[in-house]
Amino acid sequence: MSIREPALFGDRRLEAGWVLLQDRLLETAQQGVQVRTLGGNRANEMRIRRFLHNPSVTPENMIETALAHTSTLVSGRHILAIQDTTSLRDDGKQSGHYLHPMIAVDADDGTLLGVVAASFLLRRGAQAIHCNKRPFAEKESARWLEATQEAAKLATAGASCVTMVADRECDIYDEFALRPVATELLIRCHHNRMLADGTRLFAGTRKLVKLGDIIVPVPAAPGRAARDAKLALYVREVILHRPKRNHAAEAAKLPPALTLTYVEARAINPPKRVEPLHWRLLTTHRVTTLAEAQQIVAWYKARWTIEQVFRVMKTQGFDIEAVTMQDEAAFENLATATLIAAVKVMQMVHDRNGTAQRPLTDVFRAEDQPVLQAVCARLEGKTAKQKNPHPPDTLAYATWVCARLGGWTGYYGKPGPIVIYAGLARFTAMLDGWTIGRLQ
Repeated sequence: MSIREPALFGDRRLEAGWVLLQDRLLETAQQGVQVRTLGGNRANEMRIRRFLHNPSVTPENMIETALAHTSTLVSGRHILAIQDTTSLRDDGKQSGHYLHPMIAVDADDGTLLGVVAASFLLRRGAQAIHCNKRPFAEKESARWLEATQEAAKLATAGASCVTMVADRECDIYDEFALRPVATELLIRCHHNRMLADGTRLFAGTRKLVKLGDIIVPVPAAPGRAARDAKLALYVREVILHRPKRNHAAEAAKLPPALTLTYVEARAINPPKRVEPLHWRLLTTHRVTTLAEAQQIVAWYKARWTIEQVFRVMKTQGFDIEAVTMQDEAAFENLATATLIAAVKVMQMVHDRNGTAQRPLTDVFRAEDQPVLQAVCARLEGKTAKQKNPHPPDTLAYATWVCARLGGWTGYYGKPGPIVIYAGLARFTAMLDGWTIGRLQ
């Protein structure tokens, strides 16, 4: 989705409001996403408020448009459809407002292609009926399968393969049993499940086949230096036994057993006082070699991309958690727009080196290129490291410009999402000034 691409609202005024909201989200990014700040003046504030509160504007409209654009980029690619849940508002007890998005990532080069799906979860205290006594379709956990069903649309759009990737909360028997034929699954284990032979999943270490060892880079984190971790990779085929259900009709919808591949990555001689890496993964992919197991681990590691999107949405970026809007529908509209803006930032981060050779139009409009080149000319210095090394029609070129606007000097490592995010805000403001100047 380009910066000013309209959504499918069927109303010119609503589409104009959507364009204004996207522009102002990026232009005022470092000031947060409060509506008054987004507006900049009284007239724009009221336009944005009317847009967010209009009953014809829904998150579904925005996501439909985002999915349509993402679908144009997946042909011939193996797509990782990564989903997770993040808290937008949480009272620390039993009430909260949560966002559950899915993004598309190229399995081969890690390119973030766009948004696939998104839904909201609203909790108002404890459930009156325990989840074990409700049909699966009425449970909160049904959102994982619903997103996976959306991911199957990418196969229809021409993806060579679609693998849904998720963390432990998605370790649900129904997810494996009812997945669309067009999607593969890769999920981190949460439950020590009963197997068809009467043993438990985590207890069957004697039947694991060690395929070999690999080295995995572990990035730096607060209180932790970057390091390389040595992991041993094990694999075995497992047959999961269907868990008990309180309703016979619900159990009858599920097969009595499922055959999957279990991959375990276990740290070898981890440093002292550091939590060792230990990943237990279930997948529908067949894994028999060390290279295949290493690929499974790499695909699971790509799940970090959605965590980075959440980071840009929250305190270190747009600060969506600070929004005090009381109207829940309007808040969800604003959160969806913020999600799409955060994905744009992360698309730029993932192609900052130009290795994926993504076109400028993944995020920007073609007509924005002259503005980028004009700004770039003022930013470039005399040394090689102060020159933009990328072709002007590439996303990497625009990312270099935004990184420099965000404070990156061209030295001392790669620009991160927050720097690029800040620079994109500055460029959007410049773009508005350029447009106004041409109209006068």
